[in-house]
Amino acid sequence: MILAIIVGCEIGFWVLILLGLCARYVVRLRRTGLVLLAMTPVVDVVLLTATAADLMAGATATVFHGIAAIYLGFSIAYGHKMISWADSRFAYRFADGPAPVKRYARAYTAECWKDVARTALAVLIAAGTLWTLTLVVDDLEKTQALTDLYRILAVIVGAEVLWAIGYFVWPRSQPARAQPSDLRSGPVSGPTT
Repeated sequence: MILAIIVGCEIGFWVLILLGLCARYVVRLRRTGLVLLAMTPVVDVVLLTATAADLMAGATATVFHGIAAIYLGFSIAYGHKMISWADSRFAYRFADGPAPVKRYARAYTAECWKDVARTALAVLIAAGTLWTLTLVVDDLEKTQALTDLYRILAVIVGAEVLWAIGYFVWPRSQPARAQPSDLRSGPVSGPTT
């Protein structure tokens, strides 16, 4: 049952974002769009409530209860970034907004390190949620699946740090593009001696 709730909440999260952005940019109902986007945290509350209720009703914790905690942490830590990402693309596509910015070199590396901080926050929230659920249930045998997930949370943070270090050592380079002035002046010749 909890897996169905997690899937439903993930779908609900993206449906609210899609409806909010469509209302905002396609049908030009800015307030309605804002309200729909602001409702995305309600999905997290529904998920947390359902998970806690299931465990308090006597269910033995499964990895899916833990995934609900991880989902909650990442939704809180990355929710604003995901909404901003989708918003910039909708604005560009439907409202003549500026093209989304692609980052390269140091700017991309800096964004990777910001993601390390976001992931650390997400993991802290998930770990705190797991700990709280374990405390509420107060039965170590029934919550063993939750405590087993702490190692996975450490792996997630480690992988994010390695990703950022990789882009620090080997920065993402900007693809070569022809400049408009180069196109107007004809083919560029090599240096003359």
